[in-house]
Amino acid sequence: MKKLLALGIISITLIGCEGVNNPTSDQVQKQQQEALSSQSNSEVGMPAIANFQEKRILKDILERRDKVIVTITYTQDMNGYLHKLCDSVGYGISAATQYTNPQRIAEANRQGGYAILPQADPNGLFSPSSAEGTWVMCKDPHSGRVEPIYSEPRLIVSTFPL
Repeated sequence: MKKLLALGIISITLIGCEGVNNPTSDQVQKQQQEALSSQSNSEVGMPAIANFQEKRILKDILERRDKVIVTITYTQDMNGYLHKLCDSVGYGISAATQYTNPQRIAEANRQGGYAILPQADPNGLFSPSSAEGTWVMCKDPHSGRVEPIYSEPRLIVSTFPL
């Protein structure tokens, strides 16, 4: 009886270990992709970037966007013609932009992993991950006050008349 019990425990242990030696198809594909990426890096290498011009341009764009800047916002009709929407401040912000991180890490589960859960904006609402709309701070031509305007059509924002 004791031998039969010991044999049963050994069998269960071996069955449990069987899954460790058999990787999933996702694990196999990941290993193959890593090997292919490593091979391409060895054969091709990294680009010989010396001036970092694109990074300098992006830095300049980010710094200019951070200043109070007078702009003009346009919409475009089906024929490609521009129509002035308003005198504006800044460049407009996508309706999908969130003030806080849209996700949070939940507590660890039993397997030691983490779950990623959505996190509400400060107003308690959950913003979409993408949206077509844009918020623009437009100058009211009657009062001169700057107010947010929401636009679904895509916009062109410029610092000079187009």
